[in-house]
Amino acid sequence: MVRMGERKNRRASASFSFFLLFFVFLVCFAASSFAQSNFDLLAQKIRSASVEEKRDALFRIRNLRSGAASRIAVPALHDSSDIVRATAASSVIFLPKSEAATVLIPLLSDKSDFVRRETAFALGEVGSDTATEQLIQVLQKDKVLEVRTAAAAALGKIGDARAVEPLLKILQKRPNDADEFLRRCAARSIGQIAQIIDTSRTRVMTPQNFLADKYKKLDGTQYDQLVAQLPIFSMAVDVLGTVLQNTSESDDTRREAAFSLGSIGGELSLKLLTSFQNSSDPYLAEICKEGVSKIEADLASVRNNSAH
Repeated sequence: MVRMGERKNRRASASFSFFLLFFVFLVCFAASSFAQSNFDLLAQKIRSASVEEKRDALFRIRNLRSGAASRIAVPALHDSSDIVRATAASSVIFLPKSEAATVLIPLLSDKSDFVRRETAFALGEVGSDTATEQLIQVLQKDKVLEVRTAAAAALGKIGDARAVEPLLKILQKRPNDADEFLRRCAARSIGQIAQIIDTSRTRVMTPQNFLADKYKKLDGTQYDQLVAQLPIFSMAVDVLGTVLQNTSESDDTRREAAFSLGSIGGELSLKLLTSFQNSSDPYLAEICKEGVSKIEADLASVRNNSAH
């Protein structure tokens, strides 16, 4: 009797498992069919709808945050409407990096400065260094300041050391009100590039908070090795130091220069940042304090490793 009961329980359990698997299959199939139907509808809108409907479809594609969805947006990069092409640029960023860069780079030469600007920002989000050279060309030659500024910001997010020298050339020019935001982006991007090369990620740029160091995440890294490995960062420290000390610079540009000095590290950066820890600008002072803490932790780590 016990064995017969066990057999019934096993059969019941097997039947339940079968129906459960079948139910899961149906749900997955329905979800897949719904997704494909949704993709088909979005693709149809991009091909033949009004400008506003195309933009709505592109926003929905971006919100799906998937390569499959982004691929649907690629034809919109060639739309006759400037605003559709610009919207499409930010909707294809979830493609594989190389693929996204391939379809976006041609738009850096678009006749519309709005499209060129949005494309530069999109390439920064993609983060592929295959776009570095083209973005440097935009930074140096585009006639529209906002487009050059977008290129400067994008280069910081990509993290390619080849961009450091052209970014420094911007900071070596005399500051003026017209290019203040470009200079600020250039100063910040140099620090982002240093962080990405060293750690494959970026951290908070302007003060993390105004709390004591023990409440901050100020882990030391091997930034000091960066200057030795890539001499361009030694030049960067000199230029950023000049920016930091120049009271004709905007407050924001000096703050970003301080952030970048903290990211590059080394003895000279430490000396420069230490001298501004008591700045009358509380944000600049706090950024310098954070930079000093990170560099001191780094140098202490180097000394300890040498001792062992």
